Amino acid sequence: YGFINTCLKSLVVEKYGEETWEKLRLQAGVQDSFLTFEVYKDEITMQLVDKACKVLGVPADMVLREFGKYFFEFCKRSGYDHMLRTLGGNLYEFIENLDALHSYLSLSYQAILVFVRFFPQEMNAPSFRVEKNEDGSMHLHYYSDRRGLCHIVPGIIGAAALDFFNIEISMKIVNQTEEEERTGKKEHIVFLVTQNPVFPYKERNEYSSSPQCLLDSEKQIENQLNKEDLEKGKNKTGDRGNSVCPVKKSHWKTIRGIITLGKGKLLRGFDPVYPKSLWIDTKTFCNGLPFHIVFDKELKVKQAGVSIQKIVPGLQTMGICLDQYFRIIHPEVPFTISSIQKFINSQFVFQTRREMMPDSWKQRPMLELRGQMMWMESLQCMLYLCSPLLRTLHELEERQMHIADIAPHDVTRDLILLNQQRLAEMELSNQLERKKEELRILSKHLEEEKKKTEALLYAMLPQHVANQLKEGKRVEAGEFKECTILFSDVVTFTNICAQCEPIQIVLMLNSMYLRFDRLTTVHDVYKVETIGDAYMVVGGVPVPVPTHAERVANFALGMIIAAKGVQNPVSGNPIQIRVGIHTGPVLAGVVGEKMPRYCLFGDTVNIASRMESHGVPSKIHLSSSAYQCLKYKNFEVTERGEIEVKGKGKMHTYFLIRNKTATENEIMGRP
Repeated sequence: YGFINTCLKSLVVEKYGEETWEKLRLQAGVQDSFLTFEVYKDEITMQLVDKACKVLGVPADMVLREFGKYFFEFCKRSGYDHMLRTLGGNLYEFIENLDALHSYLSLSYQAILVFVRFFPQEMNAPSFRVEKNEDGSMHLHYYSDRRGLCHIVPGIIGAAALDFFNIEISMKIVNQTEEEERTGKKEHIVFLVTQNPVFPYKERNEYSSSPQCLLDSEKQIENQLNKEDLEKGKNKTGDRGNSVCPVKKSHWKTIRGIITLGKGKLLRGFDPVYPKSLWIDTKTFCNGLPFHIVFDKELKVKQAGVSIQKIVPGLQTMGICLDQYFRIIHPEVPFTISSIQKFINSQFVFQTRREMMPDSWKQRPMLELRGQMMWMESLQCMLYLCSPLLRTLHELEERQMHIADIAPHDVTRDLILLNQQRLAEMELSNQLERKKEELRILSKHLEEEKKKTEALLYAMLPQHVANQLKEGKRVEAGEFKECTILFSDVVTFTNICAQCEPIQIVLMLNSMYLRFDRLTTVHDVYKVETIGDAYMVVGGVPVPVPTHAERVANFALGMIIAAKGVQNPVSGNPIQIRVGIHTGPVLAGVVGEKMPRYCLFGDTVNIASRMESHGVPSKIHLSSSAYQCLKYKNFEVTERGEIEVKGKGKMHTYFLIRNKTATENEIMGRP
């Protein structure tokens, strides 16, 4: 079920972070989240465990043991805390009743699947059997058809022992076999469980209630009372002045009378009282317990309740073999008296055999019975005290049974009705969980689309400007006292356009601009716009920086190199570009409401454009102000001299040759 995979995800996220889980799940090829009551393939869990070992670099047994500890805490946080605490008063009882808990959870989970019209699937939980040893240790038998997961058990049992009973335990595997006799259960692991109890005041209940402890306490109290009795006797003798020895009385009997409950029944050390003969006749017994079967070592039926006789008429013939009419569903053991005695502390689930049922039953789902086995030594017979295993009213109707078929004292009647209400609530919870998951996925997709939209917006406008526009604020124009502007264009672009198809021009410009756009990221300059073959960038706007001239200069050197990789569709040779750079003040702001653009205004823009138009192919043309900014910055610059600039008269200009300290790979942003 999804509960297991959700727990594993929670462990990885909590201890190693969201990124580790994302990496792990992608390698395992599984989804990001799991629904609690959804049935998933075992392969998903095994894949996650396998990839966790590789990603975290931890052996499988350590991963599983850690998962076992975390799974116990996860179950407590998920609302199973009270249920787990009430399983037993000590670790032995806790383990002994784990199968009963699995049986209950299996009942609930399968009922939910049936309720929502899924195909019912078995929970297929592991099975546990525990044996006490004389030295106080225990042998825990673990049965599962999921091989390789046994190391989860020490993690779960160890965490439960420490949390519920304040004892530290050590568990080691003493035997590992594959049992073919157990149908479907392939792996049988035997753990030796050694307990090391601690005894703070709060935790002494378990030991203090043990028979040995009670015996020791009784002796100590009796000895103490006898001593006090003798002392009192001596005092009384001295007062009367005679030498008569006091009669020794057992005050323990007095104490027995003091600490009693009801009519003389001792609180601790309870001994039951049985009647000399059974005061109930056979007819009343079979009617009062309508679902019970008594059978001997050969599985021959000796007695059966009236309701089970009604459903399985064959049981009215005493002496027939029980295994002819029923099969054992849980625990998965052979139908022999020795196997049943071996698992006598487990809950047994019987299912009727279809071929032995009356014709009216053969089209209905088979009846399942759940109950306990009790061995009657004096009669050498086994009593199976059971009830119908029914989850919902729908299952009751399918078998054409009624509430009246179940004994009034049997809580199965109440459980069916209560479970019906609970299932409706859990189905609602399941639907909410599904909707929550759908919303989470939609939210994730929305976040991805939002990021795409923002990336597109930030490509058109500076980020701080875009954020202001998103918030509905007006963007004020800003004055920048010094920045560096670059213009470039393609040499003989008009002639190329005249001799080529439009698509060839688009492909050429796209190839060139993709290279230039990457360089803007490398050198952290802002791309203002492209018009035709003209490309405009600025350094120091919209974020002022003192190195604006060096950034634009390095970008220009990269443009010249990048242009050599773009082919002229007419000649087949690399294209040539002209580049012009100027440094000065500008005014920058957003223009327009539809398709707003971040534009630069001022004479600096005009001069930078003139530097490009009066430039030389494959050269970087610098104005004198740009030269002054680069003069002492490890750039090689040659003087061009005075030239006539349209609209500006004569200007002293320069050519940028190279960066003296940076390599070509550094200029191009290559590794």
